[in-house]
Order: sequence, then C-alpha cells, then structure tokens
Amino acid sequence: METDLPTPQELQQAIAAGLECEWLKVDGDGQHFEAFIVSPAFEGRSRIERHRLVYLALGDRMRVRVHALSMKTLTPEEHRRVGAAGN
Repeated sequence: METDLPTPQELQQAIAAGLECEWLKVDGDGQHFEAFIVSPAFEGRSRIERHRLVYLALGDRMRVRVHALSMKTLTPEEHRRVGAAGN
C-alpha cells in the first residue's frame, strides 16, 4: 500500500489526464485538497455525477492516498456566468 502523500500537482495531472478541462486548479497539503474544475463533461450532470467523473479520473488515489477532497465543479457556461469571482 502506498503511503507517500500526493501533491496537488499530481492530483491536477491525474484529473487533466482523465477529464477534459477548460480550467483546473488543485490546492492542498498532502491529505486535504480543494479542486476547482471547469469541464464540458459536466454539462447536464448533477453535482454527484460530476464528482464521480473526477473520482474516476483520480482512480485508486481517492481510496488509498487522498484523505479528503472538496470540489467545485462547473460547466464552461456556469464558469462564464460566475467569472473571476469563482476562482
């Protein structure tokens, strides 16, 4: 079992590799992370479905190495509506 702590950059790269993103930023301390994700894949999906897409992109990291991940998941249109205030 892997015990080394993931970095925000590692999680950001994993999300980007598994999910088309217009905007992506991950911050965290190795155990607790916050992700801001804008993806066209979120169109027509509920918040739970959006989070599941992110969990799929992260794969085993979520079960084994990440203690907590809070997410803000927006479609490109939602992001345009909130503008820079959401960043």
